[in-house]
Amino acid sequence: MSECLLYYCVMNTITFTQTTPLLQDKDGTIRIVGSRIPLDTLVYEFNQEATAEQIQDSFPSLSLRSIYGALAFYLEHQAAVEEYLRHREEEAADLRRRLESRPDIIAWRESLRYRRAQLPPTSRRP
Repeated sequence: MSECLLYYCVMNTITFTQTTPLLQDKDGTIRIVGSRIPLDTLVYEFNQEATAEQIQDSFPSLSLRSIYGALAFYLEHQAAVEEYLRHREEEAADLRRRLESRPDIIAWRESLRYRRAQLPPTSRRP
């Protein structure tokens, strides 16, 4: 009987809610709280088979708690996060197309190509 009573007491003191270490900024980007690092970056690293510890090596400003929390959120809401990531990729591609079609950007690129062609062959980078 005392084991059940102890179990009941312990279970009453444990809260089963978890604070997600993520926030969505005004432009819609989901970032790790207290950093400028987007969820996209952690998900990419995780999907490249990086461990939380390896991710922290790349982003030492992030705590393991934040990394594990963000990854837990991703795994719990994988379909929604994947949709968010697809939407972000579409937005980035659209922005790239719009920028690359601007006359000033086109002229700037052409001037860079011209200047690069004028360099001696030994100083050109691939």
